[in-house]
Amino acid sequence: MARRVEARPTASRPATTYLGLLLAFSFAVMADPVSSVAYAIEAGLRALHGHLEYLILTMGIVLFIISLVQLNYGQLVRRFPQGGGAVAATAVAFGEGWAFLPLGALIVDFVLTIAVSAAASASAVIAYFPSLASKRTVIALALVCLVAGLTWFGHIGRSVFATMTAAFIAVAVVILGAGFFAPHTPVFDAHPTTTGAPSLLLVVLAFPVAMALATGVEAPSSAIAQLGQLDDDGRERFGLVTLWLMFAIQGLLTVLIAVLAVHLRVGIPPVDSTLVADVARASVGRGALFAAFQLTSSLLLLAAVSSSFQAGPGLLKALARREQTSGEFVGILPKALGRVNRHHTPYWSTLVYLVIAGLVVAAAGGRDQELVLFYAVAVFVSFLCGLLAMARFSHREGDRRRAVVNVIGSVLVASTILINLRRGYPIVSIAAAGLIDLSLYVLWARQGRPRGVAMAEEAMEHELGDDGPVHD
Repeated sequence: MARRVEARPTASRPATTYLGLLLAFSFAVMADPVSSVAYAIEAGLRALHGHLEYLILTMGIVLFIISLVQLNYGQLVRRFPQGGGAVAATAVAFGEGWAFLPLGALIVDFVLTIAVSAAASASAVIAYFPSLASKRTVIALALVCLVAGLTWFGHIGRSVFATMTAAFIAVAVVILGAGFFAPHTPVFDAHPTTTGAPSLLLVVLAFPVAMALATGVEAPSSAIAQLGQLDDDGRERFGLVTLWLMFAIQGLLTVLIAVLAVHLRVGIPPVDSTLVADVARASVGRGALFAAFQLTSSLLLLAAVSSSFQAGPGLLKALARREQTSGEFVGILPKALGRVNRHHTPYWSTLVYLVIAGLVVAAAGGRDQELVLFYAVAVFVSFLCGLLAMARFSHREGDRRRAVVNVIGSVLVASTILINLRRGYPIVSIAAAGLIDLSLYVLWARQGRPRGVAMAEEAMEHELGDDGPVHD
């Protein structure tokens, strides 16, 4: 179990400062999961071949599975209040060598988050300016390069991410309210893309695609390492509040958008639009509110890109070879990946992510819905590792109730991975994660199995917290 410290610096912290820090942290961490509503619901409807009658059921299954994962990650936060997430839990439960399974999955997930979010941001721009549809790939690549370029000048603070998240939520609530009570276009002309009677089998095959909504679920369990100004109890409290506030907001937006899409008969969008854009346009027309929705959703997606451009290269930096003051060498990757500029940006690691994410975006033609097919797999390997670790802890401690929750969550996550693999596309993501796992393990073994690999994610988040603006 992670060591708990006795200091309680939060006790003397003014309530307003404490609340401000909590909100800044929570809304910043949820930028990635909240932004996923921009593409995950549409991915589910496309997997349903446009059958709106099954959309609410499909997204309900997705939210149910996410809630079980959240329950397990709540246990993980309590056990590791200093951060570390699934990587630390896997290492403690099964041995440090197993930590490479979630590590490899996270490295792939960060690449795909950059690619999917940048492509979805480009789609949001195109939905407002349809004439730009032919330049989709160029726009998506330009956004990837723009965010990577901004990262050169240092980490974007939590307050910026929090502002983008809050702005999107505020505009979305207004638009959804208008859609239910005074829609601009009462009914769209939605038709399934296939003929014949639909089947519940469609839901079974569709919900794993829509599990792209689960991206970022693990973020609070590792991001609490950023909160160096709090003690273990404070970080645990922040992590748990963020987990469930994130789920409540993401779940509410998902349900409202899905229900409104069914209510207004908003089906699979044309190539120059998106599902959420069509829902917004049906709700308020093409006026200022629609423009605000497209702008805030695009910026929120870019915040998710920026978050992964910080976390991914930060993780490579944490794994880079370096000498400690004691003279001991730690890390397993080339030293160059740990080199930083004067803004503390690991520039070679950032370049690696920029090149790979750019290639992925180009290969998909800048289409986020193509990328989603590869997306909701790698991060689920990390989820599965974390859940299995918690199941082992519960079994060791004789806590049958928690063990049941852990096992059920593990079975559902494993089933999601297997169903997704049946579609063929996700094999690429799993193969990439597996190759990274094997490469990292071989490097680790050749260099004498240096300690500290399991704390790579915690070290990455801790450094992001050191560079963040929300400090006393």
